[in-house]
This record gives sequence, structure tokens and C-alpha cells, in this order.
Amino acid sequence: MENKNNVLVFSLVFLIIGIFVGWLICNNKTVIVSQTAGMHQMADGTMMGNVPVNMESMMGGMMAGLQGKTGDAFDKEFLAQMIVHHQGAVEMAKAVLATSKRPELIKLANDIISAQTKEIGMMQEWQKVWFK
Repeated sequence: MENKNNVLVFSLVFLIIGIFVGWLICNNKTVIVSQTAGMHQMADGTMMGNVPVNMESMMGGMMAGLQGKTGDAFDKEFLAQMIVHHQGAVEMAKAVLATSKRPELIKLANDIISAQTKEIGMMQEWQKVWFK
């Protein structure tokens, strides 16, 4: 039972980080996850450290980027946010591989890296084809 709880907690951490990253890109700003741990490079080149926010404000920020958009504008923003969300999950999973000794977390991390890397590629291809 403890392993299931650990996987659940770890999954929730991934979700929260992904929501936070999505929140950062609202208003059509692209965030590039930097190699510097805990830092994010904004589209204008400035660096932004992790700012403590609650779940409600993170979700609100993510949804604000989609609010009022329809059609291609919505689809384009959704893909942009989801790519950054997945990139954050992949980076966190890589940290697990470098740090954790728990086989369950290592398997989860490898699964996340594999699945979400494929999804990032798929979404990036859609961006190229649909929005040139």
C-alpha cells in the first residue's frame, strides 16, 4: 500500500509542476525550462525562479491563457501550454532517474519520459502542419 501512496504523491507532484508551468505561459508567453534547476527562461530572455503559488491560482493561470479563444487560436494555445507542461514532466522524470533508488519511481519516470516525449513530438508536428 505504501508504494501505491508514493506513486500517487509523485504523480500529484508532476501534475502540480505541469500546472505551474502552464500558468507561466498564459497570455501567449513561451517558457523554456532552463538547465538551471528551479529556473525558467521567459520568452524575453529574463529568468524567473519558482514562485510559491497555490493550486487554484495555477489552474486559473492555465485556463486564463485559453479563455476567450476559439478555433485555431484555442488549439494553438492549448498545444503550446501542453508542450511546456510535458517538457516539465520529462525534466522532473529525469531528476528521478538521477536521484531515486525506488524501482516503482524509476519505472514511472521512464514511462513518463517515453510517453510524453512522443507526445511532445506529435504536438510539435501538429503545430508545424496546422500553424506554420
